[in-house]
Amino acid sequence: MKLSHRIASPEDLPEIVSIYNSTIASRMATADTEPVTVASRLAWFEAHVPESRPLWVAEHAGAVVGWLSFSSFYGRPAYSRTAELGVYVNPGSRRRGVGRYLIDQAVTHAPVIAIDTLLAFVFRHNSASLGLFGSLGFASWGLLPGVAVMDGVERDLVILGRRVR
Repeated sequence: MKLSHRIASPEDLPEIVSIYNSTIASRMATADTEPVTVASRLAWFEAHVPESRPLWVAEHAGAVVGWLSFSSFYGRPAYSRTAELGVYVNPGSRRRGVGRYLIDQAVTHAPVIAIDTLLAFVFRHNSASLGLFGSLGFASWGLLPGVAVMDGVERDLVILGRRVR
């Protein structure tokens, strides 16, 4: 699969939301339990600025097949050189290298936007994402046991990290 990526535009937001919503029912990739709307994601979208916290879409053959966000961690100035990655892939493009491509590009790009440390928060039962991040040099830096409850089931959250400088 030949992939490219670019900064997301406002016109991409409906597809970004659609891809995100496609993950909710599985209870594997997000703690949201109901679909989100484009309107509810506008402030989130606008918080992603290319110079410091970009939001990318991955494309294949002109179609958006996934997205990656760099988000600020914890909102305090001392953490400005740390970013959390969010990666989501269209259902028809999963397990085809889209997530790997985006994370690899993010690792390369992070120093350009003054990021030294990348984090990912992954449910412990999401072995595919844990394996993907692990294969790209992310290590387990922490565990938050039982912090999410979905459908009456407590879920653990693994904190993954990687220094990029």
